[in-house]
Amino acid sequence: MRWRVEGWQQQDLAELCRIWNRVVEDGMAFPQTEPLTEAAGRAFFEGQSFTGTARDEEGRVRGLYILHPNNVGRCGHIANASYAVAADARGLGCGEALVSHCLVTARRLGFRILQFNAVVATNAPALALYKKLGFIQLGVIPGGFHAGDGRWLDSIPHYKDLTGGTDEG
Repeated sequence: MRWRVEGWQQQDLAELCRIWNRVVEDGMAFPQTEPLTEAAGRAFFEGQSFTGTARDEEGRVRGLYILHPNNVGRCGHIANASYAVAADARGLGCGEALVSHCLVTARRLGFRILQFNAVVATNAPALALYKKLGFIQLGVIPGGFHAGDGRWLDSIPHYKDLTGGTDEG
């Protein structure tokens, strides 16, 4: 499947919130525990350095990512991102299209590193994708993620140096 990734548009807000909230409600990937209302979602997506959407061949929004600084000041050159894919679009390359676009966008915005603070160790598809795209695992944080079902799962921080080469595929 071919994916078109671009910046988000106001008319996509309800769908972005629906996809994001599904991941939050599943409780297996994001640190957030409360779903976004449309008003909160608008402020959230507008507040990012970049919010990207992935559209399928029919033009429907099937995934999104947010990109922002991981920290401030002397660490402001390190970006952080989160990705959400509609449940029925997983395994079809949407996530890879989002991450690949994010790498190019982060570099364009002047970030030097993209870091993921807490990839949940049970998220095998994400772990495989990040390995494929050249991310480096930094170790394991035992019990670093409190899943929605009450379990304490390990988390695995990752990073990718954005200062060399390209990630355009």
